[in-house]
Parts: sequence; C-alpha cells; structure tokens
Amino acid sequence: MSGGQKGGQVIVIGGGLGGLWATLAIAAAGHRVTLFSLFEVMRSHSACAQGGINAVLDGKGQHDSVQQHIVDTIKGGSYLANQPPIQSMCEDAPGLIRTFERMGVTFSRTPEGLLDQRLFGGVKNKRTCFAGASTGQQLLYGVDQQVRRLETEGQVAKQEWWEFLSIVRDDDGVCRGIVAMDLRSLEVRAFRADAVVLATGGLGQIYAPKTTCSTNSTGAAASRVYQQGARFANAEFFQFHPTAMLGADKTRLMTEAARGEGGRVWVPKDPADRRAPLRIPEAERFYFLEDWYPSYGNTVPRDIASRAIWKVTRELGLGIGGGDRVYLDLTHLERGFVSTRLGAILSIYRKFAGQDPLTTPMEIFPAAHYAMGGLWVDYEKDPATGGMRRGSPRNHATSIAGLYACGECDYAYHGANRLGANSLLSASYSGRVAGEAVASYLSGLERGADAAPAASFDAETARQAEINQRLMRSSGDQNPFRLHRELGELMTTKVGVIRDNAGLDGAIADLSALEQRFERLDLGESSTWANQSLAHARQVLDMVRLAQVMAASARARDECRGAHFKPAFDIAMPADSFPGEPAFEAYRERWKANNAEWLKTTLAEPGPDGPQIHFEPVDLGLLAPEQPRDYR
Repeated sequence: MSGGQKGGQVIVIGGGLGGLWATLAIAAAGHRVTLFSLFEVMRSHSACAQGGINAVLDGKGQHDSVQQHIVDTIKGGSYLANQPPIQSMCEDAPGLIRTFERMGVTFSRTPEGLLDQRLFGGVKNKRTCFAGASTGQQLLYGVDQQVRRLETEGQVAKQEWWEFLSIVRDDDGVCRGIVAMDLRSLEVRAFRADAVVLATGGLGQIYAPKTTCSTNSTGAAASRVYQQGARFANAEFFQFHPTAMLGADKTRLMTEAARGEGGRVWVPKDPADRRAPLRIPEAERFYFLEDWYPSYGNTVPRDIASRAIWKVTRELGLGIGGGDRVYLDLTHLERGFVSTRLGAILSIYRKFAGQDPLTTPMEIFPAAHYAMGGLWVDYEKDPATGGMRRGSPRNHATSIAGLYACGECDYAYHGANRLGANSLLSASYSGRVAGEAVASYLSGLERGADAAPAASFDAETARQAEINQRLMRSSGDQNPFRLHRELGELMTTKVGVIRDNAGLDGAIADLSALEQRFERLDLGESSTWANQSLAHARQVLDMVRLAQVMAASARARDECRGAHFKPAFDIAMPADSFPGEPAFEAYRERWKANNAEWLKTTLAEPGPDGPQIHFEPVDLGLLAPEQPRDYR
C-alpha cells in the first residue's frame, strides 16, 4: 500500500464492542480487517454489561439535554478527563442508539412503543437505554451480525483462539504488525498490517478473585504494548462497583440499574441483629446512602457508594453479621416490574446465592470492576465545535505510530471515575472513532507493511517463541495460578478502595518480589497442545508488570479524586454548611488549590528501574472546575 490508496490491511485485536465497531468503520472505508480474539467473539466481555447505555433522548419529559450529559460526565470524573472527547461522545450518543436500533437491538420500550430509559448513578435524569438487564449482550450481538455479513463478503477475517503477544515495529518505530500465538497448537506467528487497533478490554483480573470481570480481562495486551514503549495514563483510577454479590470463586455484578429502579442499600442499626432481614422493622434499619446523600440517595456515583459501604462495614462495624456485607433490597418493589427490568441479575443471584431477590434482600459488597486508566491515546480538537475533529488520524492514536487503542483499554473518557452506563457508550463510540481515524491514517500512508523488512518480523517471532520455550523448560517451585491469587490479594489489600502511602510502598516492593519469583516457575504441564498453563503464566507476569504501573501511579498522586482515595490527603466537605457559608467557601478554596496541583493526567512510561511517572495538563476548555459536586 502506498500513496494513500485504498485496500490496506488492518489488524483489530479484541472482539468486544470497541473492536467490532472499529472493524465496521475500517471496512466501510474499503480496507481489509483481520479480527483477532482470545475466544469466540460472541463471548467477549461486553456481553457481561447489564444495566444500559447512556444517551439523551429525553423520553421521560425531564428536560434532559446533551449539555447536561456532558456536565455530568465531566463532574462525575472529577474534571480529570480531557473535555473535547467527552463532548463529542455525548453529542453522538443519540445517533448511536438509533444505529443500534437499525441493527435490530431489542431495547426495552414503554407501553407506547418508545425507547424506555432508566436512572443511573451520579445523575438526576433518566437517560439510560437498556435491554432488560442484559444490554451489553444485545448490543454485542447486534454489531457482531454486521461484522458477520462482512465476513461472508470477504472483507473481514476472524482469527479466534489466538492471543496477541506483541507488536512488530520497523526501524522507524512504526507499528507494522503483530506476533500472536495459536492457543490450540501454541504456534507463534507474525502478521503484517498497515495499522493495528488494540481493543482488548479491562484489567480486573489483577484483583482476582474479588472482581466482577471475566477470566480473560487481564490487561495483558495493554501491558505488553506498554512494555514496548506505549504510554499508560491514569492507572491509579480503578473503579470498585459497590453492588457485587459475594462468591468463593469470584464476585458477580448486580447492576447499578437495581438502585436506579428503586433498590435500597441498608444494614441493621444493631450489628448484633441476627434476624432475617425482612423481620427487621424499618425503624431499625440504617439506609446510610439515603441518610448521608439525600439529594441522590441510592444513586450516588459508584466511588461514593463504595466508600460509604467500606465505612459502614470496616470503620463503623455495621456490616451484616459484623462482616463485609450490606443489603441491596428489591423486595419492596412490584414483582412483575422487577422481573421484567432486572430479570438477568435475578437469575444470576438465584443460581449462585441460592436465594430469590424478590423475597430476600441481596447481600453485596464492593468489587473491582472497571479501569478508568488505560493506554494513552491522542485526539485532535476541532476549534469550531470544541469537540474532536471528526476523522482525524490523531484520534485514538497511541504514542506508537500505527498503533491505536479503543474501549476499556484506553483512558480517554472517564477521568477519575466512570458514570454508570457510560461504559457501553464509550466502548462503542471510541471503536467507531478509532476505526475512522485508522482509515484517515491509511489514506496518508506512504509505505505499507509489505515494504517492512522481514527481519523485524522474524526477530520478534523468535523472541516470543523463546519466551515460551524458557517457560516450558523451567522447573522451579512457583505455580502461576498461586501467583495470580497472591497478586489479587495484594492489590485488593494495598491498592484497593482505600489507600495510603505506606501500603503503596509495600505493594511496590511486594510486586517486585512477585515478578522475581517467575524466574522459578513450574507450569505443571509440558504439553505443546492447548497448554493453558503457559498462556496463563504469561498473562499473570504481564499483569504483575501492569500492577506495578498502577501502584506507582497511585503512590505519585497525593490527593483524593474519584476512585483514588487516600484519607491522609482528603479535603473533607463541611458536613453542615453550603455554598456561601464561610466553612464551605474555605473548603472550596482548598479544593481549588488542590486542583492547581493535581488536576493533571498521570502518565507512565517503562524505565530500567520500573515505571517512570510524570504528569500533563487536562483540557478544561469546555467546563472549568468551579466547585465540587455536592451529592448531599
């Protein structure tokens, strides 16, 4: 490919909403796409999203507006996200919903046949479109059908059950393809591409087993390109979902829609109360979210709800039975209504907890859920609109030329905290934007991957094959599955809901020691066919290295913002004062001074002694931080 001609070859890695939308946009521009996935595309983690996708349709007559969606997203993220991408995402959201409709997505509707919308945390307007409580699955299937059509036409090819190992760069540092491993035969091969799009999802397995994420949400792909020089941004901001059901193997998400539809969170006022929950009178229940945040009640943002549950259980000792559990109660709601709107989570809870949420309140606790941080990606601002310039080749480009990122593996849209139902929106929107950007990049590409020397591909293939051989030959005393569990326990304890610098220093030291133990690995099997231990060991090692970025970034940020909370640096909002009163105004001045120092994007780059951390300013051109949002 040369001279900007059409017909380039692009590799998209990841078959969730981000990857599928990128594939559609790239194919629409006339380029061929090879889509790599760890498993069948329809099993991608996007299918696990439950509650809905945000877009301002104002179907409830609440005078909602796109501007309010933008403001809610910016303020919900504590002003830490660059604002042009947020503006464009919120403006394009209604059209995106209409496109999903034309794809055949079965959104829930009102009796009049209009798209129904529900309430989600951090907002006061109903702007979340949904398909019962399995929205992500319905969206994923709708887009996948469009990609399957392109498969039949020969414009898209799928490589399922292949794992991305690394990118291949030419002598100029430009990404010219990838090296991947067939998870069945363990064959390691190089694939040429004029551009590569990484859409590999989140990294919740770093906190396993106390995570709502699937076993394939490792962050290993993002870690691998970070180790090859791609910048990683805002790694310290990791969202803990407040309402996850407990389990011995993992935690399972109970969608925020449960609170948005009227669910109430509470504990007995007496921690010694052992009565069945429905035998405890209303007067003897502590509805702490409603008491502490009456303006939003049970629909406060996730970071606030998670810390409130933490305080009730860990600090006040009011957890159910004195433990890490609170009630999420749906029993006061009309049964038919709950079954229709939340049927998917009712089924999950019945299956894994053995109780019916229609007759017994669910027991929940915060669990690791979503990475706001991710690979740093660029954008071009349109001075005419204030949003992103549509079709710019800079949009969603990483710091490595020819490599793009979208979906949860990028950092672009959520700042310090993601509002519920903005994840399906950002995954879909960013995939489409990244695809359009790649098409623009290819139109100006003077030299394609076919011109890259074979030596670069041969050398990287040999390097990755040698890593496999070294692991297969090792015969130490360390089990990769045990190391993974230790990693999860370490991160949950020291880089969790609440953090302090002593704990983070300990985490950094412990992670370094954990990495060194991989030198004494024992896979426990030597088969060269479908060796799951080999693939898992490589993923765990890359998770450890990404966890080091998270811990170092958290250590470098001495403040409380969104999902990153260090009590020693908290600027507490006065409990009994409001704007205009001296105590509140003094607080606001401290908050402004804090912003002047810390309202910056955290950037990590690999160095010989570990992650190198520095900061860059945030684009505040649309909405300057004037005062913090008061969720009381």
